[in-house]
Amino acid sequence: MLTYRASGVVNFAHAALGMFCAYAYYELRATGELALPLLGLPARVPVVERPTVFTALVAVLVMAAVMGLLQHVLVFRPLRSAPPLARVVASLGIFLYLQDLARLRFRKAGAASFEITSFLPRGSRELFGVVVPNNRFALAAIAITIAVAAGALYQWTRFGLATRAAAESEKGALLLGLAPDRLAAANWALASVLSALSVILITGITKQLDPIATSLLVIPALAAALLGGLSSFTLATVAGFAIGMAQSGVLTYVTRADWIPGWLPRGGVERSLPFLVIIAAIVWRGRTIPARDALVEQRLPESPSPRHPLVAATVLGGAAVAGLWTLSSQWRLAIVVSVIAATIALSSVVLTGYVGQISLAQYAFAGVAAFTTAKLAADADIPFPWSPLLAIAVTVAVGVAVGVPAVRVRGMTLAIATAGAAVAIQELFFNSSAVGGIAGLEVPPPALFGVDLGFAAVGADNFRPAFGTLAVVLLALACVAVANLRRSPTGLRWLAVRANERAAAAAGVNVTAAKLTAFAISSGLAALGGVLLAYQLPTLSPDAFLVVGALALLALTYLGGIASITGAIVAGLLAAGGVVTKLGGGTSGSSPEYQFAVSGLALVVVAIVWPDGVAGALRRLAARIRR
Repeated sequence: MLTYRASGVVNFAHAALGMFCAYAYYELRATGELALPLLGLPARVPVVERPTVFTALVAVLVMAAVMGLLQHVLVFRPLRSAPPLARVVASLGIFLYLQDLARLRFRKAGAASFEITSFLPRGSRELFGVVVPNNRFALAAIAITIAVAAGALYQWTRFGLATRAAAESEKGALLLGLAPDRLAAANWALASVLSALSVILITGITKQLDPIATSLLVIPALAAALLGGLSSFTLATVAGFAIGMAQSGVLTYVTRADWIPGWLPRGGVERSLPFLVIIAAIVWRGRTIPARDALVEQRLPESPSPRHPLVAATVLGGAAVAGLWTLSSQWRLAIVVSVIAATIALSSVVLTGYVGQISLAQYAFAGVAAFTTAKLAADADIPFPWSPLLAIAVTVAVGVAVGVPAVRVRGMTLAIATAGAAVAIQELFFNSSAVGGIAGLEVPPPALFGVDLGFAAVGADNFRPAFGTLAVVLLALACVAVANLRRSPTGLRWLAVRANERAAAAAGVNVTAAKLTAFAISSGLAALGGVLLAYQLPTLSPDAFLVVGALALLALTYLGGIASITGAIVAGLLAAGGVVTKLGGGTSGSSPEYQFAVSGLALVVVAIVWPDGVAGALRRLAARIRR
């Protein structure tokens, strides 16, 4: 909420920053060395030989404040006039960077190289017949104290009033002699300190610290912030308590209830609750069409009309097929990984690039199709291609269902809603024993007219080119179809909605129908990629479709060019385990050591310097050469 007040930014990397600082705190307590969050600097610097809780906490919170300042000065200040998508992608780049940096800096964290302890009071007391640990009371008191202090700070102090004035109008604040950049920098530093302190306190109680799971704490936090309108500390705090207590109550109830089916993940019901809260907040606060006085969003990346899509698909597809039939098995795998990633990235081009709807649920849609294909093929004995076609139809229905409440919102709020939907699908569907759960599923190899299209084989014949050829053909057909849609009346309506929803509605465009159509087609393309993944992976597991994958793929698509088909191809080439990974010396099961950290930094740079992505930069370069 502080960063949103100061800069209008919903920072998806907020909990990731706290996660890194928590790792640094516990390691500092154990070794006396402070891990630094910047590549190129020494990995660690000695601070004190035997740090106390106080000295370690002060050192880490100072580092958190510096990290917040750097985020504002180097990333979000240059993006203050950029479209919301650029700011979302920049925060995703920081998310990927911090997550991968934690993996690199704290390799031994999983081997208990340091002990996670809490400095909150120990013991417990009974409350209404329930034994409650004292650290819960202390944590609640800290949260309430911070909320009251923040409310007083922004209501009664000059700093708070100046921040609110600058948030309303930067030009007006400048005329009053205020310094909006300095105010925003101070708020970013304070917000980062609160993030670090919060995660240190939480992990001290739960005894769990994980780069991915801890970073995704931002989803329930955003649910509470949305209920507070991203403005009221009181409402957000009350909402946070209500969500937390409701999660505990739901978990207790589903654990004890006999009527709940055994295949439903008990913890998944609890962790999906924030998504329902987000949907409720959207229905309550969202508007189908922006109000007349709503802030006009800056332009999204340019969406050029595709030229000669059939020729391009034939040339590139032919090159990929030639590589599949002539190169080694590891190269075949890299090509197939890139083709599947490009297919899923194409769904982001349709929904985000053409319609301006920022979705973080594309990998979840791919997972729905993959697991549905596996169940239909393995359990129902429905052969290829009918099982994939039915799975795609199911996924399109799921995509439209997610899109129905999402048509009322746009920009950052929609990104939050779809991220919540992805978490809910992961917890309730992927982890369910009815679809395989964490044990995973094996999918029978596809066959058509007696031809084996399976991907796996023995020895040097592994990663068979027949399956890769099928994947390339499907991607080429999908690209040509999307190109024709972009040039059709449907595509023009999408672009009109993206540019100005009020103007599009005034011109007779059915905005709701346009958005839902885009959700349907986008989820169908993601489902196509998910079906190919089901046949490519030896075993399907929920880990293959984590929401982090959707964050990474959207960011890579933006890096390539979110509003063009070329962007999807570039995203596929850059995907982990794809062609670029192979060129960089990685293998199918690994990536270059710093790939995700460097990719995160590259996303930030592209969001600032090349808002149209690599494809846009190449188009401008080609135009300059022609001139």
